[in-house]
Amino acid sequence: MAASDEKHAVEPALQQAEHASDPSKAHADVVVNARLASEKERQMTLMQGIRLYPKAIGWSLLISTCIIMEGFDMSLVNNFYAFPQFNKKFGEPDGKGGYEIPAHWQAGLSNGAAVGSIIGLFLNGWASDKLGYRWTCIISLTWLAGTVAIFFTAQNVQTLLAAEILCGLPWGVFQTVTVSYASEVCPVALRGYLTTYVNFCWGVGQELGIGIIKAMINREDEYAFRIPYALQWIWPLPLIIGIYLAPESPWWLVRKGRTEDAKKSLLRLTSLDRETDFDADETIAMMVHTTALEEKITTGASYLDCFKGVDLRRTEVVCMVWAIQNLSGNSFSNYSTYFLKAAGLDTDDSYSFALGQYAMNMVCVFIAWGLMARGVGRRTLYLVGLSALFTILLVMGFLGLAPGSKRDQTSIATGSLMIVWAFFYQCTVGTVCYSLVGELSSRRLQIKTVVLGRNLYNIVGIINAVLTPYMLNPTAWNWQNFTGFFWAGICFLCIIYTYFRVPEPNGRTFAELDLLFEKHISARKFASTEIDVFHEAVDENTMERYEKTTEARLESVSRA
Repeated sequence: MAASDEKHAVEPALQQAEHASDPSKAHADVVVNARLASEKERQMTLMQGIRLYPKAIGWSLLISTCIIMEGFDMSLVNNFYAFPQFNKKFGEPDGKGGYEIPAHWQAGLSNGAAVGSIIGLFLNGWASDKLGYRWTCIISLTWLAGTVAIFFTAQNVQTLLAAEILCGLPWGVFQTVTVSYASEVCPVALRGYLTTYVNFCWGVGQELGIGIIKAMINREDEYAFRIPYALQWIWPLPLIIGIYLAPESPWWLVRKGRTEDAKKSLLRLTSLDRETDFDADETIAMMVHTTALEEKITTGASYLDCFKGVDLRRTEVVCMVWAIQNLSGNSFSNYSTYFLKAAGLDTDDSYSFALGQYAMNMVCVFIAWGLMARGVGRRTLYLVGLSALFTILLVMGFLGLAPGSKRDQTSIATGSLMIVWAFFYQCTVGTVCYSLVGELSSRRLQIKTVVLGRNLYNIVGIINAVLTPYMLNPTAWNWQNFTGFFWAGICFLCIIYTYFRVPEPNGRTFAELDLLFEKHISARKFASTEIDVFHEAVDENTMERYEKTTEARLESVSRA
């Protein structure tokens, strides 16, 4: 950095040092800088955000690649159950000349990964807060590289279960750390896109997993399923190298009182763009002011604090927004191949169908981006999406009234409607959820709030995984299409909850969201309420830490 540039970079620090003897004046300078940064961020367009934060976009996309890896890994879990070579190795004779994994072991393997993810999520809430997002990811990737060996060498179903649980630990970390990092390294204009990109990564990973399985289906030996397991080793090493080089979240560094490091990280995330008149010191001041505001509102930063005071409402909404993904009929829609196979679809075609469905899910993310770019709010997308899902589920239920002689036609119609359901789901609820959970939690408790929400999602998913087979299986409850009525009822309750409880965060800075929650503004009035966060009292200790860091930087520059 040239001497003139260095001098310009510390001018805000010089101004604050001049007022060091007057704390109120020094605090006022921080507020002025924070207000300037907030106004610039609020007025920033999408293209301005892309030009100013291209590096942040790149680093966020890199860390989100962990979800591509996880989607690939987890797609192997459920899709191997229809794989003949896998069933021959780990299954039992079915009495018809073939082999089948017993139902209780299928449930155990699928839920084993979910249980491991739940444990990993709770560990992530502690690790990310203490170690930061980068080192938490690096440690998780190292652990995963070791536990993949258990998959590759497994000789019985019990070993597979152990591998599912152990690999579930890092999978749980990736489910939330990617969303949290994306929401913190980008401005308001990019936040919705980078957080929802995580859902696109899920689709890419699942598409790759299904493609590999389909490519191996004609092999007769054990490597038909061991090669897909071995391919999991492709991901960890390049991701570890990339994430090691990535900058830490400046928000996390500010929360730790490391404002100088936060500025260095911010400068690594941005590029010079005169159109937006970007000033790193102003942006750091905004982060400091927001952190000070949250420390005044929130007494601590533990899991217990997520259920206290204002944060109880934020935790509730984040948990429900994520749970709604599974409560709106997701588990039922995943049985589209079940109904199509009942109409005569063979195994190879079922994998081709799954490839097409996951590809559609990826395209739907871009459709959701287009809707958000046109100003459609997250709350609106959730309400409209749930209404569409409710209607489709009702139609699927009414198809159950068709005569038994029309069963094949009914199965084709039901399977096709499930694809339509998945289209509307991915364009709205499935994608927008990631933006909502990244925005509605406070920065101070964000990672822990997101962990709690994702764990509720996993718990509901486990319950659904147990109930849905009973609903559909002819030897159990045999509800068949009438299952649609059950999920339509649950989906209708989700619509009511969303209308009254889920607010609109679109276009709001984190400080504005903090204040709206603190003032108990109704979810229906979040978008229209006008507030000024810079007239609010903040935590003095946080402001003083920032001023001391600024003074130390000034002295260092003066000596140089």
